[in-house]
Amino acid sequence: MTALPDATDRAVALLREFGAENVGHPGGTLLTHLRRVQARLAGWRARPALRLAGLCHAFYGTDGFPAALLTPDRRDDLVAVIGAEAEAIVYLYASCDRKATYPALDQADAVFHDRFTGRSHVPGEQMRRDFAELSAANEIDLAVIDSGFREEWGPELLALFGRVQDLLSADAWRECRTVLAAPGLPSTDRRTGPDL
Repeated sequence: MTALPDATDRAVALLREFGAENVGHPGGTLLTHLRRVQARLAGWRARPALRLAGLCHAFYGTDGFPAALLTPDRRDDLVAVIGAEAEAIVYLYASCDRKATYPALDQADAVFHDRFTGRSHVPGEQMRRDFAELSAANEIDLAVIDSGFREEWGPELLALFGRVQDLLSADAWRECRTVLAAPGLPSTDRRTGPDL
């Protein structure tokens, strides 16, 4: 298995090679955002493959950020740098058709709709957890950087992450409630009850 610092360095080099430093993104550049997402996941004590996926989650673009650095037919290029496990998380995240997938995301048999292929499948529990954790890290980064984004999307995202909180780490759910909740409103936690 590749050591995380070495894989991180190689991933950053690949991101630079494909221009992530030149792609604008809230709070700076795409590379800056990706590094913040990786750092947030590390702060939540995510395992190495998920942290690497956080760093590379926008390589193929996403349903919310269409600028792609690589096309999905070049998945092997990313696998060679970050490994198959991390790349599979990146692909699941990037390929997710959010409008079709999010409504049932809290269900154990939730069907993921692949926006690249048009196919659907049911990922295993670990991949669902990875998807939820990466999604939370990404959206929280945007909400912290951009108050307009937080005001517009915070309540909807908090509702989404509230529905899937059983898939999130305690640290991720805590930060979702802290960052995304409207000031002065209690947030409900199925694990501990209302946050009063």
